[in-house]
Amino acid sequence: MRILFVCLGNICRSAMAEYMFKDYCKKNGITDVYIASAGTSDEEAGNPIYPPARAELLKHGISVNNHRARKIKPTDYDDFDLILCAEEYQCRRCKAFFGGDSKKKIKRMLDITDNPADIADPWYSGDFTLTYNQLTLVCENLAKML
Repeated sequence: MRILFVCLGNICRSAMAEYMFKDYCKKNGITDVYIASAGTSDEEAGNPIYPPARAELLKHGISVNNHRARKIKPTDYDDFDLILCAEEYQCRRCKAFFGGDSKKKIKRMLDITDNPADIADPWYSGDFTLTYNQLTLVCENLAKML
């Protein structure tokens, strides 16, 4: 299974989701999964994870190895089995970028839980703990899907 997490800039939510799910898989012996992240915008391309996002992950013992933000690329649709977006906005942007979603791969992250909604954007709210908690729910439910 190949999973791509997507947000706007790939320095907060999708990057957090990537490293949280990698950590979750490692701790739970899930080995048959490839995990990556990207943004729908290239404005942060090449930048590291946002320092408060890194700090939130470190509070929970999750390290971030040399993350560099990247924009989605045309081959991502074929390269990944599941594309999980932080918000409906990113779902729409991905579908437009990829020319649709014929294989129904694109979903909001929280749509795989019992609480479908957009992931809170800590860039604006400053509440990285809320985002972490929402992404924890995503990781748990995603593991059940595998």
